[in-house]
Amino acid sequence: MIYRMLPLAALALALVLSASALAAKEAKDAEVITHDGKVVSVDGDKLVMANKAGKEHKHTLAEGAKVTCDGKACKLEDLKPGTKIRVSTTKEDKKTATAIEAIDKDEDFKKRD
Repeated sequence: MIYRMLPLAALALALVLSASALAAKEAKDAEVITHDGKVVSVDGDKLVMANKAGKEHKHTLAEGAKVTCDGKACKLEDLKPGTKIRVSTTKEDKKTATAIEAIDKDEDFKKRD
């Protein structure tokens, strides 16, 4: 009877391992990427930012995205040209901002854990 259960246990183990590998791949694809720079302009849910080298990037704010100004919740239209920002996107969609952190009073962004 043990010999009959062994192939079934091996099959179950293979299914669990492949499912966990797929979940790990999906988590890596959803990896967060951040871009630091300054606000160039804001129009509706659209943001144009310039990175430290001056190159402009356009982002659309995702539905439910978090926007903060000096650690407090704010709106995209509260961001003024020249404000330092950190824009978060996913690895697979670099044009859609999932979060925007703006700093006005602090000199630098706090380091992430």
